[in-house]
Amino acid sequence: MRELEYPFDSEEILKKSKKIKRRLLEERSDFLHKKIAVLGGSTTHDIIRVLEVFLLEQGIQAFFYESEYAQYWQDVMFDQPALAAFSPDLIFIHTSCRNITEFPALEDDREQVEEKLSRQYAHFQVMWDKIEEKYHCPVIQNNFEYPFYRLLGNREAVDIHGRIYFINRLNEKFYEYARSHDHFYINDLQYMASAYGLDKWADPLYWHMYKYAMCLQAIPEFAYNTAHIVKAVFGKNKKALVLDLDNTLWGGVVGDDGVEQLEIGQETSMGQVYAEFQSYVKAQKDIGVLLCVDSKNEEENALAGLKHPDGALKPEDFLVIKANWEPKSRNIVEIAQALNILPDSLVFVDDNPAEQEIVARQVPGVSVPRIGTPEQYIRVLDRSGFFEVTQLSEDDRKRNEMYQANIQRQKQAQNFGDYREYLLSLQMRGTIRAFEPLYVARIAQLSNKSNQFNLTTRRYTQTDIEAFAGDASYITRYGKLEDKFGDNGVVSVVIGRQGTLEDIPSFQRQETGTGEGGQVLHLLLWLMSCRVLKRDMEYAMMDSVVSACKDRGIGIIMGYYYPTAKNAMVKEFYGQMGFEKIAEDDTGVSTWQYVIPKDYQKKNTVIEEVK
Repeated sequence: MRELEYPFDSEEILKKSKKIKRRLLEERSDFLHKKIAVLGGSTTHDIIRVLEVFLLEQGIQAFFYESEYAQYWQDVMFDQPALAAFSPDLIFIHTSCRNITEFPALEDDREQVEEKLSRQYAHFQVMWDKIEEKYHCPVIQNNFEYPFYRLLGNREAVDIHGRIYFINRLNEKFYEYARSHDHFYINDLQYMASAYGLDKWADPLYWHMYKYAMCLQAIPEFAYNTAHIVKAVFGKNKKALVLDLDNTLWGGVVGDDGVEQLEIGQETSMGQVYAEFQSYVKAQKDIGVLLCVDSKNEEENALAGLKHPDGALKPEDFLVIKANWEPKSRNIVEIAQALNILPDSLVFVDDNPAEQEIVARQVPGVSVPRIGTPEQYIRVLDRSGFFEVTQLSEDDRKRNEMYQANIQRQKQAQNFGDYREYLLSLQMRGTIRAFEPLYVARIAQLSNKSNQFNLTTRRYTQTDIEAFAGDASYITRYGKLEDKFGDNGVVSVVIGRQGTLEDIPSFQRQETGTGEGGQVLHLLLWLMSCRVLKRDMEYAMMDSVVSACKDRGIGIIMGYYYPTAKNAMVKEFYGQMGFEKIAEDDTGVSTWQYVIPKDYQKKNTVIEEVK
């Protein structure tokens, strides 16, 4: 919805939020449902109202718990029954510098200042620890913005009695906590207030009249930024940037002007703007963003432009380069297919408003930002939060290498007439084990990102994954896959809960093939990264799950499929694994049963198992 895309009209969103909400609910139904508790140190009603529509735009239908005014700490520490009954999936603590209760006094010595700092930090830490212990859910916590005045003038940031000095020290303690707690995220209120303009942001009228921590007009900017973190936590980030070339990555038209006449580099002011944008785009690779090109150009000219000596981006930085005269919308679809991701994982960047509109209309789900003039490109992309970083794993840093290796695999497959021979030629090695601390963050990330190959589409936080790993009633498996082209990292996850035959309705039961006592494994989650589709990793995972079941005397595995708009490709997956469908309702939800044979034969024959 264009009115929710950056740059947006804050006044319009504030006026029309209810109308926008109705439209979003009418236009789609495949929402991810999440319960979010907003614990406020100031008035939060309008923040929730606007945050709700931004999350709906991201495919998340949120249900909110709202604390009473300034009761954020009390609700947690005194076990507010309503909050406990709400059982939030995420807690957002909306505090500001107005909630700092102890600032240094001019007569304080250094020791007294440190004591105040420790007490103020402890006030928050004890609350966060209580949340972790009781609610086991992600937490978003604002840092502190600067006050709107400086008693000591420019000395405020230097003197131990200065409020700016105190806030900087307190914020750093918050950051230290965030670095040591993977499910804890900082909402950078300080940056937002600075970018918006502190004088306007902190207008005292809104605090004294309404107890708002910011001016009313800043609430959409704040809610938008907060929504970036929420959607990233729940796996709604984009995956790839698809870029036009002429007047997007450089000034000029390479086919008409020639490489030597392109504006890029330090010779002109506009050339510097394009050079800075290219450097920004290239830096996206370091956080795992996939880069592709979609340009109306001769391929020879496009490659020549990308080889410009003053350009930061080179042909090898891109996974797919579509430089032709086909409609860009068609190229976009083919790029998604080549990467084996859905079009709604793509962000299309083009300077031409007409091309923006065509792609937005013809390829539903693709994000097409209105990037404005060249000097605005970075700001628009950056503020849009398409690739918000909540965790940065080694797999993220290597993602472009992994996808590049996948493209090499696809090319090699074309040289084989027999598919099994092709798989054997990859020299694949699989590591499949119960969840281990080293991979917990990546496992949680996969559970929130995987949409196409995800049988139940359940989403789990890192805390959830740790709980499964430590609970003996669950069987957990992660799968890593590497081959001669490289390491794909953790690509598959299975979580099963051990139960009994009584968990299955009597009319659906069959005799167990192994084990005693009617032990059953209920598969809560089975997912796989689409970059390893058709590599037989699913068979290797099945073998490992069956082996674990046999060790526990489990004779039946129950599988469940919950259809979504994105996972139709695995509708018959259990059937391919040898399960029998025993129930299906009108919505397409199906139940499958696998009786483990006493003489079970391994299904994987092409992946070497690494012990």
